[in-house]
Amino acid sequence: MTEIVPAGSFLGRLIAACPDAWARYTDHPFVRGMADGSLPQPAFRHYLAQDYLFLIHFARAYALAVYKADDLADMRAAAATVNGLLDTEMSLHVKYCAGWRLTEAEMAAVPEDPACVAYTRYVLDRGLAGDLLDLQAALAPCVIGYGVIGARLAADPKTLRGDANPYEAWIAMYSGEDYLDIVRASVAQIDRLAQKRGGDARFHSLSKTFTAATELEVDFWQMGLNAV
Repeated sequence: MTEIVPAGSFLGRLIAACPDAWARYTDHPFVRGMADGSLPQPAFRHYLAQDYLFLIHFARAYALAVYKADDLADMRAAAATVNGLLDTEMSLHVKYCAGWRLTEAEMAAVPEDPACVAYTRYVLDRGLAGDLLDLQAALAPCVIGYGVIGARLAADPKTLRGDANPYEAWIAMYSGEDYLDIVRASVAQIDRLAQKRGGDARFHSLSKTFTAATELEVDFWQMGLNAV
């Protein structure tokens, strides 16, 4: 975490304020199963289908971020993320899922799991009730956590790599520099927002939001395991 999320950053402080939840998220049995290749494939397929639905709501949340922004720089950053999600990441997700015998039509027709509903609507609620910093605090566990997980798994010599691990592509995606650049940019943006919007005075409430979203990430992993 040190390289990707500096301890002194606002995000580093939010993570440090919920060590138990963060550990259960980033070292969940679902994650460990991807590391050693033992994760049941039906669990991963269920996760992938729900993640497709999750990305749709994630795009809605970043569209809300455009509305919540009060300067052009923040508006453009959020709009770029919306475009990236809708025009690039969704397509990449669909292409990746095809390798797991999941079509886009099938994923779009899957009933939304309660864990997906709870997580995505919580993020949107925090954005609607609060300001841009509240929304970013709710979005951050997903964006940052996947980079932290990917980088750790890629660096761990115990992680099964190559064709022997069916989850190699997932690990490679979230440990790659393209994704880690997105993570670092998010860390820097939250630092800027915290400075501009009185983050230190609001740290307790923002920490509650970040912790709650992290717990919902734990539930999202568990959702996959529960589907088996």
